[in-house]
Amino acid sequence: MLLVTSPRFEEHVTPSGHPERLERAQVFDRVAARWTGNGLAAAAPRPASREELRRVHSEDYLDAIALSSGRAVMLDPDTFTSPESVEIAGLAAGAAVMAAEHAVAQHDAAIALVRPPGHHAERDRAMGFCLYNNVAVAAAHAVARGLDRVAIVDIDVHHGNGTQSMFYGNRHVLYVSTHQYPFYPGTGAADEIGTGEGAGFTFNVPLEMGATDADYDLVYRAAVIPVIEEFAPELVLVSAGFDAHERDPLASMRVTTEGYAATVRRLVRASRNGSIAFVTEGGYDLGALGDCLDATIAEASKPMRATEASPSDSHQAGVAVSTARAERALDVVRAAHRAHWRAL
Repeated sequence: MLLVTSPRFEEHVTPSGHPERLERAQVFDRVAARWTGNGLAAAAPRPASREELRRVHSEDYLDAIALSSGRAVMLDPDTFTSPESVEIAGLAAGAAVMAAEHAVAQHDAAIALVRPPGHHAERDRAMGFCLYNNVAVAAAHAVARGLDRVAIVDIDVHHGNGTQSMFYGNRHVLYVSTHQYPFYPGTGAADEIGTGEGAGFTFNVPLEMGATDADYDLVYRAAVIPVIEEFAPELVLVSAGFDAHERDPLASMRVTTEGYAATVRRLVRASRNGSIAFVTEGGYDLGALGDCLDATIAEASKPMRATEASPSDSHQAGVAVSTARAERALDVVRAAHRAHWRAL
């Protein structure tokens, strides 16, 4: 497994009290030091090129973002730059590309520990703490390099509106998202399924607030993993947001660290040939963020196994746990996608 990491991600500075704060990068640094100290390989990121960025962002947008270089600018009510932010955002996108390239070339896992996050950034708009859409840049790069099927799985608690919009009519990129709904940014309903030749290749699983490990376990077993396996991706990219954690201050889900680990196990298995890359998104409780990163790296760095993911979390201490939220989500997802996926 490869870690793409750099202490330079601390140089993107947000206003005092902002949840996407530089201390998140310090968590990345501690996690990276711990794992590289145990022998895991690491690489410093290189900046994304203009060509790589313009596959998903407009020329006008890239020019506008470049004008904020060296300055502190409010791009939208939630999204800010500091003097180094444009350069650091370029490194974040480049790190995502490097992680994807490693995964494809080595049939191995990689994780890009980056900020600012990316999945809310649209073709011509910064939003939701995001400047460049890191995972979308990586996916478009992989397709440009000749891959026919790339899956993006967004496990952040917020729907990745930017990633969805960039590939909404594209059959080469399957976008899957499990997220709290209704919630910021307001997108991600089950009937948002793509258009034209991309119909069916946007796969949203909207979950009500309060969803637990048991709910996530069920939707991944019953819908997400079967659809990914039917798609048979050559590369799996994970928008790795950890803000569905029960300790996160910005959302209302009840996923535990082990719940995230179980999701990662399933996604690693679904990658089949081992080509999977994780790119960090949200996660605003610093302790939970570190715990989930450790769990992700631990799972993704294990040898590929034929064994099933660990037993369902839908029972705790022998007591059945409700999966009513998951069952309601599956009803609307199946209604929206039954015509597109045999696995449903």
